[in-house]
Amino acid sequence: MKVSAVILAKNEEKNIKRAIQSVDFCDEIVVIDDNSTDKTSQIARRLGATVIQKSINGDFAGQRNFAMKQAVNEWILFLDADEEISHDLQRSCLSTLRVRSVIGAYYIRRRDFFLGKELRFGETQKVRNKGIIRLVKKNSGEWMGNVHEVFYTAARTSLMDGYITHYPHPSVKDFLNDINTYSSLRAKELYNHGKKTSILEIILYPFAKFLLNYFLYLGFLDGAIGFMYAFIMSFHSFLVRAKLYQAYEQ
Repeated sequence: MKVSAVILAKNEEKNIKRAIQSVDFCDEIVVIDDNSTDKTSQIARRLGATVIQKSINGDFAGQRNFAMKQAVNEWILFLDADEEISHDLQRSCLSTLRVRSVIGAYYIRRRDFFLGKELRFGETQKVRNKGIIRLVKKNSGEWMGNVHEVFYTAARTSLMDGYITHYPHPSVKDFLNDINTYSSLRAKELYNHGKKTSILEIILYPFAKFLLNYFLYLGFLDGAIGFMYAFIMSFHSFLVRAKLYQAYEQ
C-alpha cells in the first residue's frame, strides 16, 4: 500500500531537510507551510516535496485535518518539521503496510531531545513508551484540539516498532519563546470553552506539575536537563493560567 508523508512547518529552514530526507521512502511528501518567512518552502520544493501554503491560525488539529485531505494515498504518516523518522521505523512502515490489515491507525513512540541530550524520564516518557498516533488510514478518524491535538478514531489501533526522534528546543531561549506562544494558544482555547481559573490554581498547579514531572516521573534521573525541562514546563502551566485569568479581566 502507498503512503503519503505530511509535514507541518513554519520557519523551519534548519530542520526541514532532515525531516524530508527521513521520509524519502514514502510515495508522496506534502509540506503544509504556515506562511514561512525563511527558506523552508524553497528547500522543501528542491527536495521534491509538494508545498501547500496555509495559515494555521492557532488550530493545529484543523491544519492536520486539512493536510489529510491533500494527501493522495490511503495511508498518511504525520511528521513535524523538527522530527525525523528512524531507520527502524522506516522498515516497520514498509513491512507493515505491505500487507492488508484491519488496523486503522498506529501509535509510534517518540524520543525527545533537549539541548542535544535525550530525555528519558519526566513527562516525555509517556510518548517515549506508549507512543502517539501518527500513521493513519485516510478518513479513519479526525484530529481534535487546537493545541496538543489528538487523533480520535473508532478503528483498531496498534503500536509500531521504531521511533520518531524529536528535536524541539535547541536552546533555552527557543524553549521560552515556544512556551510563550503555545501558552497563549492554550489559554485562548480554554477561554473559548468557558474554562475559568483562580489565584489558588495559578499558584498550586505549576508547583504540582513540577513535583509530578521531576519526582514522581523521575525527571531528576535526566540530570540538569531534567530539572530545566520540568521547571520550564511548570512555568508553561503558570503562563496558561495567568493568561486565562487575564482574558477574563480585560
